[in-house]
Amino acid sequence: MLPPGVTPHRPRPGQESVWDYPRPPRVEVAHRHVVVRFGGAVLVDTGVALRVLETSHPPTWYLPRAAFPGGSLRPAEGTSFCEFKGTARYLDVVAGDRVAERAAWFYPDPAPGFEQLLDHAALYPAAMDLVTVDGVAVQPQDGGFYGGWITPDVVGPFKGGPGSHGW
Repeated sequence: MLPPGVTPHRPRPGQESVWDYPRPPRVEVAHRHVVVRFGGAVLVDTGVALRVLETSHPPTWYLPRAAFPGGSLRPAEGTSFCEFKGTARYLDVVAGDRVAERAAWFYPDPAPGFEQLLDHAALYPAAMDLVTVDGVAVQPQDGGFYGGWITPDVVGPFKGGPGSHGW
């Protein structure tokens, strides 16, 4: 259900609207080329990831933890709780002498229905030097709490920005 005063953008061919995503969210495998640059180098380069699709949110991408170099993800303080996925734990992202504190998170014991997220980590794209999907730069979701990745094939409006807290 749309919040009062919110009008979804009409998707063009090859696009999808976040207002067509389900609630509770759906996890889907994405065979797309994802590259994450941090600390002046390529941190992750993978051809498979998971996308979590939830109404009003740009997709949150979860990358296989095995795609990260050893030592690049280290435990950080804090947890958060998602009513659907369970309790998330945070990670610092490390590349050389650069550290992005609490820039990633994972679900060590995902809730039923989200078991695919095990052994995957999501990143805040704003904390990285550059994140691309199929060679196109990702725009971070507004607001700083959610970790959605905005790409040209996804249209909103998106939750996270000013005035969207109650969506």
